Amino acid sequence: MAMARALFPSQYLCVNKTNNTAQIRSKRSIQVSCISSNQEDLLSRRQTSYNHADEFGLQVKVEEKKVSSFNGNEHIFDEGVFEVSNINAFGQSFRDYNAESERQKSVEEFYRVQHINQTYDYVTKMRKEYGKLNKIEMSIWDCCELLNDVVDDSDPDLDEPQIEHLLQTAEAIRKDYPNEDWLHLTGLIHDLGKVLLHQSFGELPQWAVVGDTFPLGCAFDESIVHHKYFKENPDINNIIYNTKNGVYEQGCGLNKVVMSWGHDDYMYLVAKENGTTLPYAALFVIRYHSFYALHKSGAYTHLMNEEDKENIKWLNIFNKYDLYSKSNVRIDVEKVKPYYLSLIQKYFPKKLRW
Repeated sequence: MAMARALFPSQYLCVNKTNNTAQIRSKRSIQVSCISSNQEDLLSRRQTSYNHADEFGLQVKVEEKKVSSFNGNEHIFDEGVFEVSNINAFGQSFRDYNAESERQKSVEEFYRVQHINQTYDYVTKMRKEYGKLNKIEMSIWDCCELLNDVVDDSDPDLDEPQIEHLLQTAEAIRKDYPNEDWLHLTGLIHDLGKVLLHQSFGELPQWAVVGDTFPLGCAFDESIVHHKYFKENPDINNIIYNTKNGVYEQGCGLNKVVMSWGHDDYMYLVAKENGTTLPYAALFVIRYHSFYALHKSGAYTHLMNEEDKENIKWLNIFNKYDLYSKSNVRIDVEKVKPYYLSLIQKYFPKKLRW
């Protein structure tokens, strides 16, 4: 028997299994999915969508369809039951960096400054400094709560506190992959490195913490957002840094590539050095989830090794939830907190060095 699941907390939806209809009780679009009760085969899934038409208990007929494979360069697995939206929290397309708005102007200015200042030498210095993990000791959940005051200036799709995005991502994954608890926790913690913006961590500027990431020490690919501003980056004057492979060898593996400094690499270091028992795929997702030139545009694949090619499958699965779960729908923190505390206890020590 199929089981209906809503994109956001179940109280928004009432499903009548006898006549295959759904009662919508929210103003926002609701996506509902049918998952085979046998979760051993994650590729065996069917998807159903319900579109918003009226907030007063409208009955909507179910239209079932077999889910097809991902579209795009690296989309390997079949789609899960989470149906993506085409509209972000501002009523615009996701990652539309050309839309005319005040938010977009500030985002472009962010990338101008980021592209000028992120250099090979700068990243080397920052990894050495913050790799010491001597700033503070605290739990994963304490870190989540610190993000209540953090807004990502590089994000064209959301201006809510970051803890909202963490829970939206984790809960959306949880609906589609109920048995992959490590992936739920990855959704919750993937952006915790943004605490670098907090005064306890030196209050780094936004350009040194957030935004799309990219390799240093080799040519800047044109698929990188606002690529034009790299012309002012000092590394542009280094002949070796402006070749396809740069200082790397083809197939060397992304682990050997110096990435622009920010929350991705920092959280990877925190998790790894504190002895997390999360699978390596989780660390890969955390470290490269902002590397859109790779997982969206297919750039820099010549630097990947076989292990990277396996792990990017999970990164592509994760990216859908990271990007398209952003909305103004709030998650009941107190309701889901006990579940995530149990995962934190399972995969992390009580206190971590940051």
